[in-house]
Amino acid sequence: MQEDLLHYIWKFKKFDFTKAKTTEGDDLVLVSVGNHNYLAGPDFFNAKLRIGDQLWAGNVEIHIRSSDWYFHAHETDKNYDNVILHVVWEDDVAIYRKNESRIPCLELKSLVLPSVITTYNGLMLNGDKWINCEKDFPNFGNFELDNWLEYLYFDKLEDKSKVIRELLQSSKNDWEATLFKLLAKGFGLNINGEAFLNMAEKLDFAILKKLSTNLFQLEALFFGLSGLLEKQMEDPYFLRLKAEYAYLSHKFNLDNASSIKPKFFRLRPDNFPSIRLAQLAALYHTHAKLFSEIIKITTIKNAQKIFDVQVSDYWNSHYNFGKEHSLRKKRISNGFIELLLINTILPIKFAYSQHLDVQSEEQLVALLKTIPLEKNSVVLKFNQLRPATAENALQSQALLKLKKEYCDKNRCLQCSLGAKLLGQKSN
Repeated sequence: MQEDLLHYIWKFKKFDFTKAKTTEGDDLVLVSVGNHNYLAGPDFFNAKLRIGDQLWAGNVEIHIRSSDWYFHAHETDKNYDNVILHVVWEDDVAIYRKNESRIPCLELKSLVLPSVITTYNGLMLNGDKWINCEKDFPNFGNFELDNWLEYLYFDKLEDKSKVIRELLQSSKNDWEATLFKLLAKGFGLNINGEAFLNMAEKLDFAILKKLSTNLFQLEALFFGLSGLLEKQMEDPYFLRLKAEYAYLSHKFNLDNASSIKPKFFRLRPDNFPSIRLAQLAALYHTHAKLFSEIIKITTIKNAQKIFDVQVSDYWNSHYNFGKEHSLRKKRISNGFIELLLINTILPIKFAYSQHLDVQSEEQLVALLKTIPLEKNSVVLKFNQLRPATAENALQSQALLKLKKEYCDKNRCLQCSLGAKLLGQKSN
């Protein structure tokens, strides 16, 4: 028996609640099972129950055995003082409140249909399956799947909003400075995101604004703070940047270079940190008030226009210092802009809307559905299981969260699809 199954049984009344009695023999009537709590504290808040002739309102705690109450030290935690019912699979010991009154207990093992347990085991004990519901996934309807994926996407946005609010606080509530940090991380992608963010956090945004009219000085700042000017080489442009950074570092009393050095290994040349930093410098050289422009983006074309910037001439013939190649414009590709929209721009637009207490969900969904889906192994596998599961960026982002946070952790009963599947098969 698993505790998450007991949560499911209680939440969806998958037991013979018409015969429910407390272990002391009192009749039990469920008025409301309460609100499922996934954080610390009792498992269900604000339940309403009639025990005997008394109507109770309060919280419900669920365990496999009654003695788990003491195993988890709930008797010393004031968050559990308002528990009105202890729901267990097996009642092995009486539980008392601090005032020595006994907490009513409901034992479920004689009230649950065997089909519920059988179906649960069939879903969860699938051996080496990629996801537990692999055989049933193709049968989910478009409406239920789309609704769940949209929920997951906005849940993912909420997670990102927490990170953005933390960055905003550390940036003294400056949205422009916060955007710079997020864009720096975005330009670094998975490999160099933390290194670029570390660079951005070492730079007072006021300094960036002062130097924004000088592309060469911006490059010196970004390359110097990233630790890419520390080696010895004879490239004239490298030496000029190094000298400029030394001057700026002294003038503005800059911190030491980032402790996380950007990596070149296994990156395609267009994603080299040197190119991405040069493009980031060109972006801030071109747009004096980037945040206000980003917030106004409603289409992919809007974003493409903003990110259509020119790097300095040196980088049109170099991918790294000292290694020249034939002339090639290093524009920011549409594919990279789409990644920035998904991972940086839309999250900060959502967080800013929350800050202003303005509804933006419809606008974000409309834009996301115009962005092509991300091509990765997770999305490909879902589309193999069920053709056209993902056709745009909203769906592909949601599927990544579904796989990582639900499928991989066997949280089928917290998944809308898994819970519905269990309900259908156990009826």
